[in-house]
Amino acid sequence: MSFKDYFKGKKVTVVGLGLLGKRLGDIAFLAENGAQVLVTDLKTKEELAPSIEKLSKYKNIKYVLGEHRYEDFANCDFVLKGQGVALDSPYIEYARGKGIPIEMDESLFAKLAPKVKIIGVTGTRGKTTTTILIYEILKASGMRVHLGGNIKGTAALPLLNEVKDWDVVVFELSSWQLQGFGEAKISPHISVFTNFMPDHMNYYKNNLNTYFDDKSYIYKFQKKDDVLVLGPQMKSLIKNNKSKIVNANTKNIPKSWKISLLGKHNLENIACAVEVARILKIKEEIIKKVVENFKAIEGRLELVKTINGVKIYNDTNSTTPEATIVALNSFKNKVILIMGGTDKNLDLKNLHTVLKKKTKKIVLIGGSGSDRIKTKAHKVSNLKEAVVEAMREAKNGDTILFSPAFTSFGMFQNEYDRGEQFMEMVKSLK
Repeated sequence: MSFKDYFKGKKVTVVGLGLLGKRLGDIAFLAENGAQVLVTDLKTKEELAPSIEKLSKYKNIKYVLGEHRYEDFANCDFVLKGQGVALDSPYIEYARGKGIPIEMDESLFAKLAPKVKIIGVTGTRGKTTTTILIYEILKASGMRVHLGGNIKGTAALPLLNEVKDWDVVVFELSSWQLQGFGEAKISPHISVFTNFMPDHMNYYKNNLNTYFDDKSYIYKFQKKDDVLVLGPQMKSLIKNNKSKIVNANTKNIPKSWKISLLGKHNLENIACAVEVARILKIKEEIIKKVVENFKAIEGRLELVKTINGVKIYNDTNSTTPEATIVALNSFKNKVILIMGGTDKNLDLKNLHTVLKKKTKKIVLIGGSGSDRIKTKAHKVSNLKEAVVEAMREAKNGDTILFSPAFTSFGMFQNEYDRGEQFMEMVKSLK
């Protein structure tokens, strides 16, 4: 059965519309392929207006907003669950009880494109950099390769229109997206697990084991011919896998390579990507060229501008204390740090230690997480004030680092919105 036949006439309940744009691609794809789509989201029609407007041309999409209704989870052929839907959602459990299949977009793509080789990348940190670097190396080698998953602006289901048999798809996969692979009992052919540390503990109710269980679907259903690449920090942490394990090591990156990415963590990301390329027998000179030309990903230790000898970095995607620690440790000298945001219920002890050692000054934006920062800081009410204060303090040779350590909710739509606002502010500086 073709994917077009699979979707035609199906009644699909989509949980979560959101504002990031990823869901829009999947929902539009379902509508274009003849599905009867019902979108339900706890956000209101007013909150979701930009997304609804973009889908307005499709007459086979209905909306139930500001609430979920049990009836919508029973009268459908399958439920397409979005990222971050509550782990113990009573609506998902109700659908299961009615025998309704629960799908997620990347895993549904994997089931409907069986002759495509899938490379999946997960980990608490480094997923995006590693994923995009793998994609760029494969593309430079001449392979037919596609990029998707937890990458801004990408949607998985529309890739069904593009892929041909034996193409390669590189997916960044969050713990939430991997829930779909768990439901489907499948894993990527080549899996990369960069590292593991506490995150999303507000979602996982402080249960690190549950968080790891979701991450483990990256390899749990691999077969003996599949490969699991482990980041340097993951060696010996994985048990009971059936696939071949390859341990990435920064020592396997030639010291003669001229790498522009900052930090030990990025060397580890590069090591993971290089191992995938070597598994696929890509020529070393191609790997070297791509690695040497690879620049920081948007929002991840991204050099935005140098003003009067002051370097300004955007690290908005550091939404955990550990991520900000890694960012701070990427610089030799003390930095002027802009941080703050909404709490994730994570331990701040190590962050406080590093803040004292690695910061010249801390400019702190408000938020429930910011309220837990005990290190001396200059408090401001918004990001614009933070940028102004940081620039006022900075002198020739200084570094300003925007690395929040917390999520963006409340003051911003998401970390991408936060990063884009920061970029605009910095680029307007003279």
